[in-house]
Amino acid sequence: MGLFDRIRKGLSRTRENVGARMDELVELHEDLTDEFYEDLTDVLIMADVGVKTAEFAVGRLRERCEAEKIPNTQKARQVLKDILVELMGSEPMKLTSPMVLLVIGVNGVGKTTSIGKLAARLRTVGRSVIICAGDTFRAAAADQLTVWAERAGVPIVKQAEGADPAAVVFDGVQAAKSRFADVLIVDTAGRLHNKAHLMEELKKISRVVSREYPEATVKALLVLDATTGQNGLAQAQVFRDVANIDGLILTKLDGTAKGGIAVAIRQELGLPVRYIGVGEQIDDLQPFNAREFIDAIF
Repeated sequence: MGLFDRIRKGLSRTRENVGARMDELVELHEDLTDEFYEDLTDVLIMADVGVKTAEFAVGRLRERCEAEKIPNTQKARQVLKDILVELMGSEPMKLTSPMVLLVIGVNGVGKTTSIGKLAARLRTVGRSVIICAGDTFRAAAADQLTVWAERAGVPIVKQAEGADPAAVVFDGVQAAKSRFADVLIVDTAGRLHNKAHLMEELKKISRVVSREYPEATVKALLVLDATTGQNGLAQAQVFRDVANIDGLILTKLDGTAKGGIAVAIRQELGLPVRYIGVGEQIDDLQPFNAREFIDAIF
């Protein structure tokens, strides 16, 4: 299965929701009426694009249709796709060597599996990877991460449950340096009930990396569960406020009919989506491409 086919298959539930409703709209309204624009706004809101982003996108569509003298809803549909692609953008993460990726996310979003899949993906493009089990608070987190490290075929650095995360990261950095690894992926705890503690922990980890590995480029990726919809947007806002997030890994897109949340996050928070999860297999984490994403939905 090709890359686009895999993404299209993973987004089938969203396509059945958004694409089918869009087809119905085009059949129902041939002309570009106020009612068409209102119904279109509702379709986007129901897909979790969000009220603000839906109204903005439809407003821009109306302006372009009038300026370019778009004759009917069929043509307007393509213009809308172009607008959504423009809103999302595609910003592939630049890989440098050495590099440290801090992966953040609350329990249950697919953080552990995303780290394993990301490690496997980086290996396929020729990068040497080490995983560091820095989430020492969640029970059995390191054990689960070890399973994924084995699946990805990469080494893992870990300590006992409850250990100081910064100490584990110190060990991870030393391992990455001694083995000349291209990328060190660090699993970090993502407890939202105590934002001050989360911020302090991330600062401590960052200090260790900066002191021990000054030559490395450091990026933070936030993992979000697409099935949580607008709650995911709220999560992203909290993390953005307490940490310097460089981009998102959006998981479980194959399990939701509301993949429009990716558009809302990009437009409302300014955070680029770097990777999307569209299945359960180890190779189902794909680099995000806005055009492919929108084409797969429509």
